[in-house]
Amino acid sequence: MTTDKPRGRGRPRRFDPDEAVATAQQLFHARGYDAVSVADLTAALGINPPSFYAAFGSKAGLYTRVLARYNSDNAVPLATLLREDRPVSECLAAVLEESARFYAANQEAPGCLVLEGVRCNDPEARGAARAYNVAAEGVIRDFVAARCPEQADILADFVSTTMSGLSAKARSGHGLEQLLATARLAGLAIAQVVPS
Repeated sequence: MTTDKPRGRGRPRRFDPDEAVATAQQLFHARGYDAVSVADLTAALGINPPSFYAAFGSKAGLYTRVLARYNSDNAVPLATLLREDRPVSECLAAVLEESARFYAANQEAPGCLVLEGVRCNDPEARGAARAYNVAAEGVIRDFVAARCPEQADILADFVSTTMSGLSAKARSGHGLEQLLATARLAGLAIAQVVPS
């Protein structure tokens, strides 16, 4: 009698790190960083824990790669929306409306992966998410400062705070129309502060 298990035919499935990052992004975005365990990740990726740690170092290491992927593929396109040929207030309103659309677009994983990540319990993961958040705030601040330097800090804070609220509301079930209504109201407030 033998105890050897029969081997499957063909070569073992090759591990694709990029595909793994995409799968992990779906999990982290849908559940939040804290609710996803290493066991959840290894099961979803079809690898064992030693292979997981060899590939990513840690759960936070994988999350950092997920954030980089999200930032390049799925984040609100600030560079496209903050245009020098349009009024500042119009551009900031466009950022908020596009944020509402992005945050409501994925019913399985609403909200912003970065903004939700800044509240996670793991200091390394939280720091990684915060770095992307601070960078986005800096882009907004620099855009406003180029034309309205005296209002750059307050407007960047207002837009960032509104985006955080839109993300949180999307996570709690607000639909696109509710989010757009809030974004448009915030856009009207910005238009009162920034001359056209």
